[in-house]
Amino acid sequence: MKILEIKNLCKVYGSGETKVDALKNVSFDIEQGEFVAIVGPSGSGKSTLMHILGGVDTPTSGEVNISGTDISKLNETKLAIFRRRQIGLIYQFYNLIPILNVEENMTLPILLDGKKPDKKLLNDLVQKLGLSERVGHLPNQLSGGQQQRVSIGRALMNHPAILLADEPTGNLDSENSREIIALLRKFNKENRQTVIIITHDERIALSADRVITIEDGQITHDSKREEVSA
Repeated sequence: MKILEIKNLCKVYGSGETKVDALKNVSFDIEQGEFVAIVGPSGSGKSTLMHILGGVDTPTSGEVNISGTDISKLNETKLAIFRRRQIGLIYQFYNLIPILNVEENMTLPILLDGKKPDKKLLNDLVQKLGLSERVGHLPNQLSGGQQQRVSIGRALMNHPAILLADEPTGNLDSENSREIIALLRKFNKENRQTVIIITHDERIALSADRVITIEDGQITHDSKREEVSA
């Protein structure tokens, strides 16, 4: 089943002499349960694509269908609600609230949505993320790897349609980077969680089932793991 459908996506910044075509008629589909890496050099358009997929920016034209909803047609309020419920965002710098502990950071999106946190899911995520001894700790009492684990847990608390990670290991050492990717793979395999990673790290890209390369605002390569390994 297609969980994400991108059709003729364009993003233009500025006009006249300052006009920049950040994305040029980008189209691709992602199936539920895929583990996909989107790669490209600085200025390629991958960050713009990530912002549009995450619902934090809007396209100039084209469609972004997530679970059958074209989010490019939603108004700001409806888009914010959809993003909170259907898109799990993981950032390079964690974006945790400094005055909230691990449990509070993980459940904040649920509370903001006016819902009661699923304690069973929370406890399960805390255990799988290796945070059982840290639930009462504040972000500044955690290592970088632990903070990113909290970020992953927060992103998964709403059972999102897609888990979107923007350079999730960019602020971590190699050991923690491997652990974070292993955790994302674990949730992908065990729960059929669709994972999309935006990265410039070739090692991370090669661990994905599929690699989409973007350059100058256009997709230049789209290959499955067996093709990548060949």
